[in-house]
This record gives sequence, C-alpha cells and structure tokens, in this order.
Amino acid sequence: MSNVNPGMDADVFEQFIDQLRRYVRERLIPAEREIIETDEIPADILGEMREMGLFGLTMPEEYGGAGMNVGQYVRTIHALSYAMPAFRSIISINIGMFCSALKNGGTDAQKAEWLPRVAAGEIAAFGLTEPGSGSDSAGLQTTAVRTDDGWVLNGTKRYITNAPFAKVALIMARTSKENLPKNAHVSAFVMPMDAAGVSVGKSDKKMGQSGSHIADIIMEDVHVPADALLGGELGKGFVYAMMSLDNGRMSVGAAATAYARRALDSAVRYATERKAFGEPIANFQLIQQMLADSEIEIYAAETMMADVTRRADAGENVLRKAAAFKVFASEMCGRVVDRCVQVYGGAGYLAEYDAERFFRDARIYRIYEGTTQILQLQIAKHMLREFNAGLRD
Repeated sequence: MSNVNPGMDADVFEQFIDQLRRYVRERLIPAEREIIETDEIPADILGEMREMGLFGLTMPEEYGGAGMNVGQYVRTIHALSYAMPAFRSIISINIGMFCSALKNGGTDAQKAEWLPRVAAGEIAAFGLTEPGSGSDSAGLQTTAVRTDDGWVLNGTKRYITNAPFAKVALIMARTSKENLPKNAHVSAFVMPMDAAGVSVGKSDKKMGQSGSHIADIIMEDVHVPADALLGGELGKGFVYAMMSLDNGRMSVGAAATAYARRALDSAVRYATERKAFGEPIANFQLIQQMLADSEIEIYAAETMMADVTRRADAGENVLRKAAAFKVFASEMCGRVVDRCVQVYGGAGYLAEYDAERFFRDARIYRIYEGTTQILQLQIAKHMLREFNAGLRD
C-alpha cells in the first residue's frame, strides 16, 4: 500500500516521539496530582507544550506546523495520552477538528490567518453540539443570517471542549430554515471568541478528566464578516465537520489505548507489591487472568491503530475503520480500567490511588466523537449500503 501522505521525516519523527515519551514520564505524570487539585494545567507546562510544537503537529509546514501525517499524529496522541487526559484535551481541537476542517475546506485567506495562530498555541474550539442536538444535524438550532456585510450568529453550543480558553471557534450554524439533503442546511463559520455578543458559560463539573474544561458558548447577535464562512461556500459545514471526525475518532482511540496501557502498568505494579496470604497477589491465577486479558485487548487495539492510520495515509476512505477502532479501543479501555480497580481491591475505590481516577477518566471515551451506539449504527449502515450496491451491480 503506497503512502500518499509521507508527513515528517521518519528519523526526525522517531527522535521527537522518544523526546515526548521522556517528557510525559519525567514532567507530565509528576504534575498530575497538582492538576487534580487545581483543575488546571500550569502555565509553565502549557508554555513547554507550545515550544515543543504540540499545538501545531498537523498544520502544514508553510503555516508553522510540523506537517505530520495521520499515522504520526495518532502515534503522538498515543504517546501523550499515557499521561492524564487533560494534556491531549488542550491540544486536540487545534490539531484535529479545527486544522482538518480548515485544511479540507478553508480558503487560502482563512488558512493564512488562522493556521499559524493555532499552530503557535492559540487554542481553538469546535462548536457542533447543542442543548438539543449532537449527532443529529436536523435538530441544529444555531442560526446564521446573512446581512449586507456578513453574517449574524445566534444560538448556544454545549459541552464545547476548551471553550473557556479558546481564541477562535469553528461554529456549525443553520443557513437554511428547511432541513436539506446531505445536511446542506448547515454551514461552518470561523468565529473569533472575542467577537461582540460571544459569552462562555461556567466550566461544567465532570465525572473525571481533571484539568480539561468544557462549557457552553452562547452567541447573541454575533456579527462576523462575510469571509468568516468556511471555504466561502454555503451548506458545506456539516460535511467538513464529518470529514474531520475520522481524525478525531482515531485520536480518541489512540488516547483510550494509551490510557488502558497506563492502567495495566499500574495494576501490574500493584499486584507485584501487594501481598495476601503471605505472597504477592500477582501469583494468584485469577489476578493473572485479568492482567492477561487486558494485555490481549490492548494489543488488538494497538494493531487496529497501526492499520487504520496506515490506510488513512494511503488515501483510503477509513470512515468505517476509524469508527471501528474508536468503538473497540474505548470499550476496551473501559474494561481494562475496571479490571485495574478490581486488582487494587478495596484500595481501588479510594481517591488516593490512581485506579479510581483511571476508572472515572476513561468513561468519556465511549461517548465523545460519536457514542459507541451511534458509531455501531454508522458502521452497519455502511456495511448494508455496500452490500445493497453489490447486489445491484
């Protein structure tokens, strides 16, 4: 299979990954306790992440990014996500959905203005979900009304990652009152977060994921210029959003796979240190079964990750495989963190031990970037569409 997206120089990338893995273990993991207590990533760590280029991994080099291909981007997310999820969360929209949407659908002027800024570390948000709609574009309520010199946006976006920190947001809005075929009633707008009429709700309290923040973005008669329409085209917003979701789903799959590995490493360490009946609990066969099952499932997810990213870089349509990887990896991570708590026993239920945090942090992976159930429907729909097309050939 040929690689149509070579990305960064392979040797340079391997050096970068080695450096990142050391940074994760020596700098990020020791900072986790402070982040749990303060619910924010320290400014000096954010500065270091900017200097390492983590906010611009996927931006083309001409816009100040590293120009990584899909495989390199996903491996970077995998390396970073061995640490707590907040570190991936703060960079994920920049290098995933926002960058993908602008690369696929932005005008030259939009790319020139925004890609260097987000590559340098200005934080982006992606506004699709609303109080009454998530995966259902027909329920979208945010409106964009044309004026003589631009557009006026009104509506509320919900559960928006990084909304409290964002300098820019890509907002999906309805540009037609009617629901049109192929979601052509939804357009995308590049909206500066300091525009008049934009406000951000208070950060939502969550089950886990300390240090990462989601909040509402409220738009009240927000005027944006005519060139804020992504690509200068009406009715393409939802298409660009969905195109960027493949990368987002691979990113979540990689994060879930890495966090499962972190939980398993923790469980193995605890099982060798904790004694019962005069010997380490790692000697007990039912403990060994939980460790072995976890290793087997992580290996399967790592193999899926390598395959789907290779296919994406070869130019294949990976919508179905990206969805399959995300579903498997996120559900697998849920099982591994559950076993981790079980290996820890009573200690696994206490907040002073990592197992309890792993369990809470991992739960969201099965929900965002498409719930398991939505993705199962999507996978099945594509299977049946292919089958029916074959019958008609």
